[in-house]
Amino acid sequence: MLFRSSLKIMADLLHKPLLDIEEQLHTSKKPQRAASLDVFRGLCVLLMMLVDYGGAIFPIIAHSPWNGLHLADSVMPFFLFIAGVSLALVYKKVPNRIEATWKAVIKAIKLFLLGVVIQGGYFHGINSLTYGVDMKRIRWLGILQKISVGYIVAALCEIWLSCRTRREVSFLKSYYWHWCVAFSLSAIYLGLLYGLYVPDWQFEMSKATSSVFPTNHSYIYMVKCSLRGNLGPACNSAGMIDRYILGIDHLYKKPVYRNLKECNMSTDGHVPDNSASWCHAPFDPEGVLSSLTAAVTCIIGLQYGHLLAHLQDHKGRMEKWTLFSFSLLVVGLLLAVIGDPVNKSLYTFSYMLITSASAGITYSALYLLVDVYEYRCLTFVLEWMGKHSLSIFVLVSSNLAVITIQGFCWAAPENNMIHWFVSRFVRR
Repeated sequence: MLFRSSLKIMADLLHKPLLDIEEQLHTSKKPQRAASLDVFRGLCVLLMMLVDYGGAIFPIIAHSPWNGLHLADSVMPFFLFIAGVSLALVYKKVPNRIEATWKAVIKAIKLFLLGVVIQGGYFHGINSLTYGVDMKRIRWLGILQKISVGYIVAALCEIWLSCRTRREVSFLKSYYWHWCVAFSLSAIYLGLLYGLYVPDWQFEMSKATSSVFPTNHSYIYMVKCSLRGNLGPACNSAGMIDRYILGIDHLYKKPVYRNLKECNMSTDGHVPDNSASWCHAPFDPEGVLSSLTAAVTCIIGLQYGHLLAHLQDHKGRMEKWTLFSFSLLVVGLLLAVIGDPVNKSLYTFSYMLITSASAGITYSALYLLVDVYEYRCLTFVLEWMGKHSLSIFVLVSSNLAVITIQGFCWAAPENNMIHWFVSRFVRR
């Protein structure tokens, strides 16, 4: 049935008169829930599951060790983008700004705390049936925490700084205060990233935080920096800010840069003693500084949402979205060429522009397919996943689904369904 539906869609697109397509783009039905929003959220969740469980098998889709852009690196900005788009619909009319602000703040706090529970170290992974976290080593920042920061910044912009006129919906003119906030956050980010001086620094590692040393003795590593504007994994200012504000014990213990050749990480995740000293250090890709450009991604999504909320012409929406997306893409690629690396861990400016443009292009394509041509038969699974995106995210990120299945064993914890499946199919 799915194959027949696909053939029908292709036939319709190939044989439909151009006049009908033009008329459909100009015509918009009665305002209703945009299914493309849920489909896009579902796509984000699907990509997250794909890269989480398939990244070990296919490294090309896993996170880039440092500079570069892989499939996994697009998941976070896609979530931020669609959060911004949704806010334009949620706050299309704001009768009471104070009440709306309180609701937005409370929702952001709930999202932040949920992220702390899921990614703070409370759950110990699929190989352990235990749980609990040492508050001295809890990880404070993570994916949901970054989304909550972007959400509250974009929500406050929409509630307090919108001055849209009824006659015109323009990216720059109608919401210029939003763009002032976006440019200010970007300027602060660039100033701190390239302007802060990073001195030499040291950190202490013990058996509690590293499996390199089999004894209980701690070891002090020294990292030589004395640099300004360095964007490498050892001496960037983003890491320095996190170490000062959050503390090194509260950062992510398994940074992806350990996959670089300088770290010589083994297949079981161990970093040898002869590796560079910074390879042993924690680093949080969802850190304080990168939250600034993450919030800008949310504001960019908010502008796409304004067209969805206030412009009823399908063709007008598509034209403006396409123009804006490719403009962002060109600027992002230009910055990457002249020296601003595409880096997810630092959430660099070029990375922010390129991934925002990619999200805009992807959403435009889904909008055309789902909301204009109404071909929802191929995307109903993604639409369902999008409507339950937070629940699925929690189950996947915390490994609760896998842990639940693994909890049922036969005689010994090792004799469980997950272990049987891995030994029978994956390890062959």
